[in-house]
Amino acid sequence: MHRPHPRDSADRCALRAEVRGDVMLGTAFPAARILLVEQPGAWGRAGLRESDFDATLAGVLERRAASVGVRVVAIRQPGRTAAAATRRWALADCRPGHEGLRWGSFARDDDLLHVPLDGSAGLPDHGPLYLVCAHAKHDVCCALRGRPVAAAIAGLRPHRVWECSHLGGDRFAANVLVLPAGLLYGRVPAGRAPDLVASADADEVLVDLLRGQVGLASTAQAALAFGYESLHLRQRGALRVRSASPIEAGRSIVRLDAPDGPHDVRVLVETVSATGLTCANPQPSRFLAYRPGWGDA
Repeated sequence: MHRPHPRDSADRCALRAEVRGDVMLGTAFPAARILLVEQPGAWGRAGLRESDFDATLAGVLERRAASVGVRVVAIRQPGRTAAAATRRWALADCRPGHEGLRWGSFARDDDLLHVPLDGSAGLPDHGPLYLVCAHAKHDVCCALRGRPVAAAIAGLRPHRVWECSHLGGDRFAANVLVLPAGLLYGRVPAGRAPDLVASADADEVLVDLLRGQVGLASTAQAALAFGYESLHLRQRGALRVRSASPIEAGRSIVRLDAPDGPHDVRVLVETVSATGLTCANPQPSRFLAYRPGWGDA
């Protein structure tokens, strides 16, 4: 009896979301700075806290990082790699105008508790870095769709891509975060790896796969993506968010600064009911969809 490939199975959240047409815009996480912690081997659902890394120290590290607005993400090289005596850490700053990436190393788990989180430590790295969510224990779709993408990018940019723990938005797998630009892409097929790498090398935005820019409000992310597409802009930084009004009556006005002057984008915020937003939870749930369009202040 023929059995469908798990990736195409109707009970997978990524396929369900594609069939429903779930909108990806505005779904990048709110932290603008990220601490990457190399941890080879398997990760449980909680990522670093459920790995060979000391669980108690991982909790302390995550709380310390969260207190200063830093998100902790576990990373490992694509494929099967053995644990090494010395592992690497990196601090990525994705704030517009402050973008940077710095690397250091650690021998013991508790060494990370002494790494400053202000960007003053580590050696600078000036090239694009790719994180591909492959966190199977968090959601099967992330591994099924993420690992082939990580391998494809590794074939083009060896040593510039890492598999990583949960980035959010499992149903948008494969999810790829480009650092330090902070651009989060979703539904990335392995065949688009060359496009993704070319856009990152040119410091451009790959608009059709964009979920958003980490560190910004969801409405601002959606407005930026819409602006890049509608104004036919590709260079990252060509648009800047000047302001975003609070969501009132299901809408927000986001003002963007563009090369030809300011533009106002109206973002409608809709609550959508859906079933099975993750593979682990097939129950009915809801999500917010951000639908941008030209508007007035």
